[in-house]
Amino acid sequence: MALKPLNPKHEPYGVFDGLDADVTSFKGGEVVAFTYVAKGSSVDKGAADLNDGYVSDAVQTRPAVTKTLVSGAYPLFLADEGVSGYGTLFGVVVGGTAGQQVSGSVVGPHTAYASGKVTLWDGPGLYAVTLDAVDTTAATGLTKTNATLAGNAPLYATSAGLLTPNSGAAFDSVVVARFLEFTTNGSFVTTPSDLVTGATNFTQAVIRFKVEGA
Repeated sequence: MALKPLNPKHEPYGVFDGLDADVTSFKGGEVVAFTYVAKGSSVDKGAADLNDGYVSDAVQTRPAVTKTLVSGAYPLFLADEGVSGYGTLFGVVVGGTAGQQVSGSVVGPHTAYASGKVTLWDGPGLYAVTLDAVDTTAATGLTKTNATLAGNAPLYATSAGLLTPNSGAAFDSVVVARFLEFTTNGSFVTTPSDLVTGATNFTQAVIRFKVEGA
C-alpha cells in the first residue's frame, strides 16, 4: 500500500516517468531502477519529468522507472507510489468515534493515474514498507513466519523489485537494505490487536535502505 519515510529531513530524489507496464501496479516500497525506451515510442508514452531528454542522437532512448530488475540495474531507488494512504481513502470514521473504525473506501485513482509519475527515494535512512509490497513467501520471505529472519538481516531485491532476505531470490547479489523490525501502523487511537487476539497484527517492516557495495 505504501512506503513511509521515517527520517523527517529526507527529501525524495525526484519524480520520474514510470514505465507504462508498471506504473499503475506499484504498491509503494518496491526497489526500482531506470530502463530505457525508444523516444517517441507508440507503445510506452512518455510523461514529462525531470529528465525530459534522450541518450545521444544515435541512440534516442529515454529513461523510465521500472520495478522489473535485471542484473546490473543501477542506480536503485525505493518507489513512493501506492494504491492507498495518499489521499485516496475516504475514512468511515466520519460521524463516529476515532479509533472505532480502521478502514476506508477508495474514492480516488491510483497516485500515478494521469500523471504517469513515480516518486523515487535514494537517501540512506529508515523507511517502513507495508507488507503487501515485499516478498511474502512464508518460509523465506520478509514475513514474521520466516524462522530464519533475524534483526539486521541483509535484504535483497527480487527481479520484481520486492524486498527479500532470501539471497537465492535476488535479481543481483547486492544488499539493498537491512531489516530492523516488524511493526504496526503506530496509531495511538487504535486498540492494539494483541490485546484482543493475543497476537500482534504487523502491517509493515522497518528497514534501513542503503545499497551496499554498488
